[in-house]
Amino acid sequence: MDRAALDRLESEKKLSITVYSKPRCPQCVATYRKLNGLGAPHESVDVSEDPEALSFIQSLGYSQAPVVVVKDGKGAIVRHWSGFRPDLIKKEAGK
Repeated sequence: MDRAALDRLESEKKLSITVYSKPRCPQCVATYRKLNGLGAPHESVDVSEDPEALSFIQSLGYSQAPVVVVKDGKGAIVRHWSGFRPDLIKKEAGK
């Protein structure tokens, strides 16, 4: 396999983590604290300011924050959950 193919495979394995949160949310703060403590790169979306993001997490079946969505390198959702889940954060951040 050539180098370009190996690079493509490696980028497809990389995961992205997005946290959908809202202000004054203790579980959201704990989620960010755990991600930061692990040095895990992540994006933050405030669902109180982004109606499309709110609709998205509702379409996944969630009605409370935080919602964490993990996507693969191609953008496909591989896992999602709601609430502060240090076990899942550690597992996904370690990939």
